[in-house]
Amino acid sequence: MAPIAKRLDINGVQISTLRQGQGQPLLFLHGANGASAWLPLFEDLSKAYDVIVPEHPGFGLSDDPDWIKSIPDIAMFYLDFLEQLKLSNVALVGTSLGGWIAAEVAVRSSTTLSSLTLVCPAGVRVRGAPIADTFMWGPEESVRNLFFNQAIADRMLSVRPTEEQLAVLLKNRFSTTKLAWEPRGFNPHLEKWLHRIKIPTQIIWGSEDKLIPAAYAEKWKETIPHATVTVLHDCGHLPHIEKSDVVVSKIHQLTGHAQ
Repeated sequence: MAPIAKRLDINGVQISTLRQGQGQPLLFLHGANGASAWLPLFEDLSKAYDVIVPEHPGFGLSDDPDWIKSIPDIAMFYLDFLEQLKLSNVALVGTSLGGWIAAEVAVRSSTTLSSLTLVCPAGVRVRGAPIADTFMWGPEESVRNLFFNQAIADRMLSVRPTEEQLAVLLKNRFSTTKLAWEPRGFNPHLEKWLHRIKIPTQIIWGSEDKLIPAAYAEKWKETIPHATVTVLHDCGHLPHIEKSDVVVSKIHQLTGHAQ
């Protein structure tokens, strides 16, 4: 069954969403490359959850309002999103840039959330372990550096994007630059507030992440002491694609769903 694609108006901002499944709501916040495709991860999760995958303001087919200027702005937007859709008991999942957004949401309010899964999140800084400068990567390098398993990169690179897809990629890149350029990839104020996250939390990382080193997993563990950490071997920056079955299993474990 294909997911339902729908545009939602959240306080005057039109955003594109994909949704499928029933039961406990699961909100997935995507990374810098967007969320225009329905991934196997979403399909598997939709067997147990009401999976909601929005495209952030400024990304994909969503509006790009002038007043959204930072990741904290997007976090506040998603609090409006949760309120307007009357969602509660939400399993919040975010990857990379989306993990940063998810953490910013959770420190502001966890009243509608039941759990938090952060997959290779940006948002904090570890001195001596810089985040890679993706703006220096060429197009092919940008794909290959995201995966340990180069067969996945080969498949992705073998598909020529349409003009519409190229326009979306350019829009996503521009929005990522606007939101995360200075300071690069983190919010210097986020770390001091992560102790506010009281809901069950897990950190998932790929051991071979070339974008955000796996050393960052321990930094998140230090700042959210009750969080669990899973480092997946032979995996790059996108565990939800490269090791999707493991990520699905970990989400089930955190939320208490039997498989």
